[in-house]
Amino acid sequence: MDNLQSKKNYGIKAFFPLIVFLIIYLGSGIFFTLMGIEKPFNQVPREAALLGGLVAAIIMGKDKVDFKIDIISKHGGDSGVILMCIIFLLAGAFAGAARGMGGVDATVNLGLSIIPRKFIFSGIFIIAALIATAMGTSMGTISAIGPIAIGLAEKAHISPTIAIAAVLGGAMFGDNLSIISDTTIAATRGAGCEMNEKFKMNLLIALPAAIVAIICYSFVGTGEELTGEYTYNIVRIVPYIIVLITALLGMNVIVVLLLGTGMCGVIGFITGSLTFSTYAQAIAKGINGMSGLIIIAIVLRGLTGIAKEYGGIDWLVNSLEKRIHSRRGAEYGISALVALVDCSMANNTVAILVSAPLAKTFAKIYNIAPKRLASLLDIFSCAVQGIIPHGGQMLLASTLTGLSPFAIVSDSYYPFLLAIAAIITIQFGLLRTKEEKMGVELYKESEAEI
Repeated sequence: MDNLQSKKNYGIKAFFPLIVFLIIYLGSGIFFTLMGIEKPFNQVPREAALLGGLVAAIIMGKDKVDFKIDIISKHGGDSGVILMCIIFLLAGAFAGAARGMGGVDATVNLGLSIIPRKFIFSGIFIIAALIATAMGTSMGTISAIGPIAIGLAEKAHISPTIAIAAVLGGAMFGDNLSIISDTTIAATRGAGCEMNEKFKMNLLIALPAAIVAIICYSFVGTGEELTGEYTYNIVRIVPYIIVLITALLGMNVIVVLLLGTGMCGVIGFITGSLTFSTYAQAIAKGINGMSGLIIIAIVLRGLTGIAKEYGGIDWLVNSLEKRIHSRRGAEYGISALVALVDCSMANNTVAILVSAPLAKTFAKIYNIAPKRLASLLDIFSCAVQGIIPHGGQMLLASTLTGLSPFAIVSDSYYPFLLAIAAIITIQFGLLRTKEEKMGVELYKESEAEI
C-alpha cells in the first residue's frame, strides 16, 4: 500500500461499496413492501446484500483485486473488530444457555408476579426494561414478554397496542443500557471507553426518559385485576444477577459472560433442566444467533476501510466540518449521522459500526469524552430503531399482535422521550465531564483512527 497516498482522491466515490449494499438491501425491502410480501426487509438478508458490496469494492477503481482485498482484510481483521466478534459470540452463548436452563421464563414470571395491579402498562414496561437490561437483547425481550403482555391485555380487556408498545419501549431501554448488549459493545469499542463508564453516562440520560414513560403508561393504565398464576424458581435468576453485578463492578466483559454462561450450566444441572448435551446445544444455538451479526461486523468494517483508505472518510469529514462550527454542532452531527444510518440499515448495532469511525473523528476535534460519544451513538441508534417500521423489533411486535407498526409507534413513548432527553443534554451542555470542562486533551493522535 506504499502508493496509496496518491489514490486518496476518490471523495464520495469511495463509498460506492457501501452505497451498493444499501441500495440492494433497502431497494429490495421497498420493492417487496410495494408487492405486499410478508416481512419485506427479510426477503434479501443483509448478509446477502453485503456480497453486492464486496463485488462493488472489487470492481471499483483501477487497483488490482489483491490490493483491495488486502485493504478489506486489514480493516475487517482489526483487533478491535475481532474482540467485538468474540464478545458477540460469548453474549450469544450466555443468552442461549440462560434460555435453555429456564432463566428467561423464571425472570419473566418473577416480574409478572409483582406487577402493581393498577399499573399494568407501566409494570409491563418496567419488566421489559429489567429483562432487556439483564439479557442485553431487545428482540429476546420482545419475544419473551410480548405474548404474555398481549395475553394480559386480552384478559384485562385493555389495549393490546399500548401493551406491546410498553414492551417495545422497555426492550429498547435495556438494549440501549445493558452492559452486555451488542449496541453497548459496538459503541464502547468504537468510542474507546469502558462499558461501566458508558453505562453511568447513559443512565443519567435514559433514566429520566424511562421515568417519564412510566408515568405516561401509568396514566393510561386501568384498575383491572390481573388473573393467572406465575410460578418461578429464584435460583434460575442467579446468572442474570451475577452478570449484572460483576459487569457493574468493572470486570472484563469476556470474564463476565463466561462466568454467566458457566453459572447457567451449573444451575441447569442442579435443577435438572439441562444435561451436558442440551447445555452444549443451547450454547450453540445462542452462538448461531449471533453469526449473522459477526459476519456483518467484519465485512462492513472492511468496506468502511475501503472508504477510509480511498479518501471517503476524509471527504465526508471535510464536508460535515464545513457545517459544524461548535462542540454542540458536532454532537448534533454525530447524533444525526447514526440516526440516519440506522434509518437506512434498520439495525442499531450496524449503524453504530458504520458511524463510529467518523463520529470519533469529530469527537477528537471537539474533545468530546469517549463515554459521551458512546452514549450518543447508542442512544440515537436505539431511539430510531424503536420507531422505524422496518426494524426487527417493530416487525416482531407487529407480528405478535397483528397490528400495524404505525399503530404501535403512536403509543411508543420511550424512544421519543429518549431522543428528547439526549437533545436537551446536547442543547444545554449537560453532563460534561470534569476533563471536558477543564479542556484536558482526551485523545491521543492515534486514537482518531479506528
